[in-house]
Amino acid sequence: MSGTAAAAVSEVGTPGNMGDVRRSNLALVLGKVVQSAAGVHLTRAQIAAGTGLTKASVSSIVLDLLDAGIIREVGLSRQGERGRPGVGLELNPSRGVMGMEINVDYISAGVTRLSGDLVVHEIQERDNRDSSDAAVMSALAELTAGVRGAAAAKDVEVLGGGLAVPGLVEAGSSMVTVAPNLGWVNTKLDVNRLLPGVPLGVSLFNEANAAALAELAHGPQELRDFLFVSGEVGVGGGLVIGSELFTGPEGNAGEVGHIVVDPAGTPCSCGGTGCLETIAGQDAIFAAAGIEAKARSRSESMSDLLAALAAGSPSALLAVQRAGASLGVAVASTSRVVNVRAVVLGGHFAVLDQWLRGPLLESLAKYAPGLLSPEDVSASTVGEAGALLGAAGSVVRALVEAPYRLQA
Repeated sequence: MSGTAAAAVSEVGTPGNMGDVRRSNLALVLGKVVQSAAGVHLTRAQIAAGTGLTKASVSSIVLDLLDAGIIREVGLSRQGERGRPGVGLELNPSRGVMGMEINVDYISAGVTRLSGDLVVHEIQERDNRDSSDAAVMSALAELTAGVRGAAAAKDVEVLGGGLAVPGLVEAGSSMVTVAPNLGWVNTKLDVNRLLPGVPLGVSLFNEANAAALAELAHGPQELRDFLFVSGEVGVGGGLVIGSELFTGPEGNAGEVGHIVVDPAGTPCSCGGTGCLETIAGQDAIFAAAGIEAKARSRSESMSDLLAALAAGSPSALLAVQRAGASLGVAVASTSRVVNVRAVVLGGHFAVLDQWLRGPLLESLAKYAPGLLSPEDVSASTVGEAGALLGAAGSVVRALVEAPYRLQA
């Protein structure tokens, strides 16, 4: 039985808790509003026809969603209806969520409307390797306060937030199980200080998984099965299969950065040896190219690397080529196991694409011939805002699934 039919049956008398039925129908109606095509504003009558709910029930539910500020009425609509025009409905553009990211060498925050449009976005370079989690959270709280104020100045009220970090997180909690490049192990973050007073609170996400979800939401529509590889100081990965994020039984699938590509290589921050991260991570590339990273900001170091590559520096070219070849080995291994048919490169992999792509494709042709063609490997469409966009989008999805959380 379809979800729509099940909800309609529940409404007309299936035994059960009436509060549960009401909550289910709230999600059903809001989902219809969210899923409508751009520029299409469904009316109450159209929603009733599309869900199987009675017009009276839809009208009552819409009133609750209007009162909660999640949706708003938009003029009169004749879209597909006879007789008197109805009042269209859309997500309220004056409500939004905040996406935040802690990475090794920066923190960032941005506010999106419930529709996903980015309203405000700020990045602050900061070396977080030598800081306690409390210090990092204090810096992020200061940044989010400013971003929240900037969003309010644009008439967008923040309802909740999502925080992305470069490490393994415990689902449904604010616990970072391990973030090797930050030096955090079983670290409980005080996420509530980031957005005090918001009704939806703040949820925690893995950075690469969040970026993969942003790619799914904002990338090409045909991209429904892919491996997202995030290049930062560390290397992260997110697996999307059938338009769903695949995280495995404990939520830790997709750790591409810790696939061993050189068994005789150097120790990795994870405790292993020869991981992809030790060759293709940002600091590893800078070091191999002869560029000092820790003493300078990441933007300065990347600018120096790009200048060296453009000038044909042998050490810079070799460093990036080796990173690309090793990335190809890791992607080939992953594609053999999970049968991904597309790869999206984010972070510095996207920035270095023109130098890295050749060696990457050569490795794929050598180690996984025929599995991935050159057109199956693309650069991210969302850029450096990917992780926070994905974290924010996850909060919106949770709201759509449980809109009753905003009701008084």
